[in-house]
Amino acid sequence: MQDATRCLRCLTILGKLTGLGLLAELWPVLLGMARLVAGFRRSDLSPAAMFRFETELSSLLREMGRRIVEWTVNRLEPDRCELPPLLKWQGEYYRRRDKSPLRNLNCLFGRITLSRFCYQPLEACGRCLFPLQVQLGIVAGVATPALADAVARMAADLTQRQLLDQLHERGISWGVGTLRKLTETMAEALSEHRHAAQVQQLLTWLKQAADSVGPRRFVLSVGRDGVMVPIVKSQKYKEAAAATVSVMDRCGRRIGTVYLGQMPEAGQTTLSDQLTRLLQDVLGRWEGALPRLTYVTDCGHHPTEYFEQVLSRMRNPRQPAELLAWEWIVDYYHACQYLTQLAEAIFGPGREAFAWAAKQRKVLKEKPSGCFRVLRSAGALRSIRGLVGSEDSYCKAYRYLHDRAGKMDSPTYRRLRLPIGSGVTEAACKTVFTQRFKQSGMKWKLAGGQSILALRVIALSGVWTRVRDAVLHAYPLPMPEPATATRSVTKPAEIPRRIAA
Repeated sequence: MQDATRCLRCLTILGKLTGLGLLAELWPVLLGMARLVAGFRRSDLSPAAMFRFETELSSLLREMGRRIVEWTVNRLEPDRCELPPLLKWQGEYYRRRDKSPLRNLNCLFGRITLSRFCYQPLEACGRCLFPLQVQLGIVAGVATPALADAVARMAADLTQRQLLDQLHERGISWGVGTLRKLTETMAEALSEHRHAAQVQQLLTWLKQAADSVGPRRFVLSVGRDGVMVPIVKSQKYKEAAAATVSVMDRCGRRIGTVYLGQMPEAGQTTLSDQLTRLLQDVLGRWEGALPRLTYVTDCGHHPTEYFEQVLSRMRNPRQPAELLAWEWIVDYYHACQYLTQLAEAIFGPGREAFAWAAKQRKVLKEKPSGCFRVLRSAGALRSIRGLVGSEDSYCKAYRYLHDRAGKMDSPTYRRLRLPIGSGVTEAACKTVFTQRFKQSGMKWKLAGGQSILALRVIALSGVWTRVRDAVLHAYPLPMPEPATATRSVTKPAEIPRRIAA
């Protein structure tokens, strides 16, 4: 009895605030809920009955939310006579016309119809403007901001089919074309604010690292690597690129990582430009002591080129005459693969090669000048017993270790609490690309893949909420022109001149 009294009181308050119109709209749903509750209480209790009760109640609540949203948004605009006859938006002028319905609009609760006033451009070739639609932030003409945000977030993780099925459960029946249109629109809007959000995130982590307690300097660590992805109309996989920027505290613990990614591109110039801009803005805005700067890679072509052409020439933002002291660290685990290749060239595949490689991995990791010790041991064994494997395999592995020995001082790196492996970047290739882009039967177009990739790096970097809020506050809103400035207007061509006067 008390619950019924409270419910009636809430409905009475709602009726006073909104009038009887909303109550009349919700009344069939409320009756359906009352019948559902009464029927469940009279029925025999069982897991199946509980399941049906929750499922049907969820559907009714979603229908109630849908009706509330539809009723509310369709009563936001004033009467036609109260609207300005002329609007200016993005430098163009629009004249007021009658209402026009938007039928294929969806919110979090399902499909709704939005009836809004239309403003026709003075120039015949322009598109009509719907001020209410712009003010509500309707995305791609099909989704409210909350639904668009939810769909974009799910698109970063789910396949197209999985996402469409989940939307169907919410009463949203979209096709592939509509879904792609929405994700591309959201990716474009969110990408404009990704850089600023990542800069702010890294500055927050740097402050946390600088305030940490530990024996060493805190670290800003950068890495990049490539990963092969399937591309439409291509017989071979093509190389996409991922980059990471991590912050580590004074004890060597990783606080956080932001991610960048780019679909296959000649020279990977876009990723390089994004990474360079990110590093320059972070270091330029950082006000404390500079962190130790490390670059951990496997020495592939593009990572090597990036260090030689960009990082080694990057200037200190506080003292432009000085270069930043980037420390290049070759991935220990990648070097171990060449060490195994060296062992198999000397001993051949088997127990001897495994035992020697295991011993030398420990030397490489723990002994001073460990790389040169490994090379001396390999050279001595080759002189004594010759090679079982191929000469080319031995020379390739020996040359790789010899040329990069100065960047594999693992004992010093470990003492300074620096990373010795590019595990963060290798994991980025898996989480950013492999888990989403290399599922069974998948092939990607470059534009479509880049849209999903843009959403994915924002989500994985932990800046989704910050980026979304920036987008919501960046929508341009129509500006009504004073009615007195338009009463004497007779010719469209005279509008800009007379309003400006």
